[in-house]
Amino acid sequence: MFYSILLQAQTTIVQKDIPLPLPVPEWFLVLILVLMFLVHILFINFMVGGSILTLVYQLLGLRKPDYDKLAYEVAQTITVNKSLAVVMGIAPLLAINTLYTTYFYTANALTGLMWILIIPLVTIAFLLLYAHKFMWHRLENNKLLHISILATSVAIFLFVPLIFLTNVNLMMFPDKWSVVEGFLSALVLPNVFPRYLHFLNACLAASGLLLVWYFGRKDFDFEVKFPSLSRYEIRKNLYTVTFYGSVVQFLVGPIVLITLPTQGLGWNVLTVILTGASIAIVAMVWLWKEITGPVAQFGRHFTKIALTMGVVVLFMGSGRQLYRSNVIDPHRKLVAKKTAEYEKLVKEAQAEALKPKNTETATAAAHPGEAIFQMNCVACHQVNEKLVGPSMVEAAGIYKGNIAGLIGWIKQPGKKREGPAMPAQAHIGDDKIKQVAEWMDGTLNSLC
Repeated sequence: MFYSILLQAQTTIVQKDIPLPLPVPEWFLVLILVLMFLVHILFINFMVGGSILTLVYQLLGLRKPDYDKLAYEVAQTITVNKSLAVVMGIAPLLAINTLYTTYFYTANALTGLMWILIIPLVTIAFLLLYAHKFMWHRLENNKLLHISILATSVAIFLFVPLIFLTNVNLMMFPDKWSVVEGFLSALVLPNVFPRYLHFLNACLAASGLLLVWYFGRKDFDFEVKFPSLSRYEIRKNLYTVTFYGSVVQFLVGPIVLITLPTQGLGWNVLTVILTGASIAIVAMVWLWKEITGPVAQFGRHFTKIALTMGVVVLFMGSGRQLYRSNVIDPHRKLVAKKTAEYEKLVKEAQAEALKPKNTETATAAAHPGEAIFQMNCVACHQVNEKLVGPSMVEAAGIYKGNIAGLIGWIKQPGKKREGPAMPAQAHIGDDKIKQVAEWMDGTLNSLC
């Protein structure tokens, strides 16, 4: 009795849903999810990539002071990008919660403690960033401590995206839910680390391009602030970071596709992703011209590169959403079917309960155990027919004259037949379980 509402069809967990209407049309939520997530992840890229470059420049600054000053300038951008990343992350988080509630929260539960740790870890990283930024001059004579503060923040920034990627990767594959046992087992699913490498390269490429603009502004007195550094050479090096970050993306991208389960790789996904990759090649040609071209023409391709990269990001984000839809939609249809079946059974049970009964039947139905059964058991059991579990008449016959045994089974069941195992029902309460058992042993056995 009281079987779990989680049914296992082959290796896929199928749940019934609570069919509530969406607050806005689904296409609008998808649009919000794709566009706002891309804005959010762009500032995440700036924040993480900027933190890494700040650390690199500060380490170089141990030998050449102007690089320490350069690190200071880059550090000024990190906290701004951090704030924008947080604000821009609210809309996509609400959208994914609304569109993929069952999948997102199931993945949250399965990744457990690590998912809960995201907020405290991010809080610690942010506090360390502010400490690093505002104690820069105070720790001038203790560079080791100062650099260690930033290095700790960078380490957290590198770990938190791994948690998030593990979670969103898991939500797309319900067939893995029954075998995942916490964060570590979800972490080793095939697609996690390729996606993580893809993310890290994007951080460096995006940050390099941002800083090319930042240090190229006419109102930025580069030569005054850094007398021993060349604005051209620093910007050229940052262009190089963007270029080679993009090159590595072309190497990691196919690995990401190969490791994705094939059920979501429709022609729509491949067309969008390959179109984005083709556009990225155009941007890389312009990047190469900036790196290798004459000094007098340096910077003339920046706007074209930035706009083209923006289009590439839009294509890649759209491809990711299409893949998510392709891989989740079949399971959503199973859930919808399961929900419809459940609602049908509930309506039938309610209609049956409202039917007029003769005096003898009415007396039998007056037993409180039947009311408890109708409230708790009808999703998996019928009185005379097998549903998910056996009929109640069959179960009553097995335990005829053995109410104590029946109560014990309900409170702590085992597994006697194929299909999903019945979960323990002790939470219903001893008195109610006893009433159901008495109803089964008395009224139902009289029907045998």
